[in-house]
Amino acid sequence: MTRPRNDTFLRALLREPTEHTPIWLMRQAGRYLPEYCETRKRAGSFLQLCKNPAMACEVTLQPLARYDLDAAILFSDILTVPDAMGLGLYFIEGEGPRFERPLREEWAIRDLTAPDPYVHLRYVMDGVTEIRRALDNSVPLIGFSGSPYTLACYMVEGASSSDYRRIKTMVYERPDLMHRILSVTTDAVIAYLNAQIESGAQAVMIFDSWGGGLSAAAYPEFSLQYMQRIVAGLIKEKDGERIPSIVFTKGGGLWLEAIAAIGCDAVGLDWTIDIGDARRHVGEQVALQGNLDPCVLFASPERIALEAKNVLDSYHRQGGSNSGHIFNLGHGISQFTPPEHVTALVETVHNYSRILRRSI
Repeated sequence: MTRPRNDTFLRALLREPTEHTPIWLMRQAGRYLPEYCETRKRAGSFLQLCKNPAMACEVTLQPLARYDLDAAILFSDILTVPDAMGLGLYFIEGEGPRFERPLREEWAIRDLTAPDPYVHLRYVMDGVTEIRRALDNSVPLIGFSGSPYTLACYMVEGASSSDYRRIKTMVYERPDLMHRILSVTTDAVIAYLNAQIESGAQAVMIFDSWGGGLSAAAYPEFSLQYMQRIVAGLIKEKDGERIPSIVFTKGGGLWLEAIAAIGCDAVGLDWTIDIGDARRHVGEQVALQGNLDPCVLFASPERIALEAKNVLDSYHRQGGSNSGHIFNLGHGISQFTPPEHVTALVETVHNYSRILRRSI
């Protein structure tokens, strides 16, 4: 596997020196882009868009045509995995994902099995292959999955939730069933991510969107240990090139050192932690990704530039300005973000990070 012509993102993940701080954005292919909305309209629905490799490729490339981003991320949805496990994923416009058959009965949990990604998720692998071909070795492609706990939240609740009452009741009342769900889902995620790597993904990310809602005692048991199993089970090298991994727990600042110790190459940060403080805690152990508040992008371009520089300065003050930082938002970009404001962010990150490197 030949490294992309712009391999800045991969080098930063591996804590190698870079000429500028690389940037990509969670949900960078999404509803804030009018061209995405047009493609989604042609697809008929969000799920049909996900399951059409040619259209998934098209929307993956759209932000790269607009912005000088340093990586592409596969366009898909975290809930494709439980859908392949037979839970029946569907979407209600304006309300988000739903499952026809959420895990509410013990027999259903005992019967749960991990799907074969090359059979039940073939459309994702075809999408990865098509995107890699279309990228033509320009920038790296990131594959991804939801974490076992985050996927289980939807699998048990049947939809998003304001309090996650059902799954937390299971955590405390029937931990045996919770661990059964998490164990099977972990096996599924390992197979799914490795299939993405075999199909062409050059780095992978685990999104633990809801793990931060667990208690201090419950997080290591019901989220972190399963992500550690995933990281241990991932393909680490393909065709002579390292395949780095990123782990992101929204609200995970409390467990920063513990996350950094599970064997991943980078830890994603949300906007509630200072990246300089995070760097001081983890040192050179892992790269860090993040962590601008997505709502900053609603401010003026001048304010966006100021806030982006604050993140870069905070990292720089800990002596890490030329390696080990991937700039991103602290969570996904909002659908209401003005597209031109992303231009201001990307240009600031690239230009100012080069200035900081000259000052070393």
